[in-house]
Amino acid sequence: MASELTTQSYITHHLTNLTCGKTPSGWTCDPYKVDQMGFWAFHVDSLFWSIGLGALFVFVFRKAISKNFDANLAPNGIQNFVEMSIEFVEDNVQSLFGSVKNTLIAPLALTVFIWILLMNLMDLVPVDFLPVLAGHVAYAIAGDTVEWIQGPESLYFKVVPTTDPNITLGMAFGIFILTIYYSITVKGLKAFIAELTLHPFGKYMIPINFVLEMVNFIAKPISLGLRLFGNLYAGEMIFILIALMLFFSSIPIGVLGFGLHLVWALFHILIVALQAFIFMALTIAYLAMAHETEEH
Repeated sequence: MASELTTQSYITHHLTNLTCGKTPSGWTCDPYKVDQMGFWAFHVDSLFWSIGLGALFVFVFRKAISKNFDANLAPNGIQNFVEMSIEFVEDNVQSLFGSVKNTLIAPLALTVFIWILLMNLMDLVPVDFLPVLAGHVAYAIAGDTVEWIQGPESLYFKVVPTTDPNITLGMAFGIFILTIYYSITVKGLKAFIAELTLHPFGKYMIPINFVLEMVNFIAKPISLGLRLFGNLYAGEMIFILIALMLFFSSIPIGVLGFGLHLVWALFHILIVALQAFIFMALTIAYLAMAHETEEH
């Protein structure tokens, strides 16, 4: 049977990923055996929602754009949203890139913005709804034949991919690799190495220059990923604490928690949109810097 639910176990439960990996005894998704899985441990919930939301983005945008070619059809709400999103991203790319032509940047920026926005919006779903639903599905399929599924409410299942640093840092390091690629292909390998070794103190201080520039260079993807993760993780934690007021307190405190939930959800809409925009804007800025060929 499942152990008695306490406030500490409730918080821990909602902050634990459904992790699958290979242990000495074979493949398992037991969250209590994560330390035995080694490096190749997969956060199944983060992968499921990030890939699923990415597929949803591609499907909706492709369908909306294909309809735009039919002049007899009046644009609907989805088409208007898609057109506004594309124009918004193109304006931001144009403001930073200017006359530089690169057909990859705008689609990449659009993908980053909408994909992260969709993942962030999952934070507005009530914290217990999808994990409990997934628990019932898993229990209906596996029952008690799997030892780590002790009941419908015991499944570990995080639904906000951007609260997983593996997702946010993975995206950030993808941008980092593109930054290096364009820095070398646009400026040349010699100029790229010069940027890392000759600034800010000139050719007589190359070791110090290299250390300072590498710290600054490596800090970009780390800060890009951790900023998104930290803001969404904090938002999720607040939702969990408010949920505790609803389920582990008296009726007056529960009513107060319900009101706080609505207020925080409305405020959090701004946060999820802002964080998606910041990630997109910094992506464009870093790639724009990679295309700069002027000497410092």
